[in-house]
Amino acid sequence: MVQSKKSKTGKKDSQLIIRINSEERDAFVALCETLDTSAAREVRRFIRQFVKENAQTE
Repeated sequence: MVQSKKSKTGKKDSQLIIRINSEERDAFVALCETLDTSAAREVRRFIRQFVKENAQTE
């Protein structure tokens, strides 16, 4: 059986709620649309990169 791409990367089953200034949010969402991406995708990308860069090596 072939796994779908979503199954490989793991199910998205949690939310992170943040509060930001509405002008910053609107500018971010507009920029994401201009770049043909989504705000959620870019936030997930940031989180993954941040964790990778700051992971403690043992």
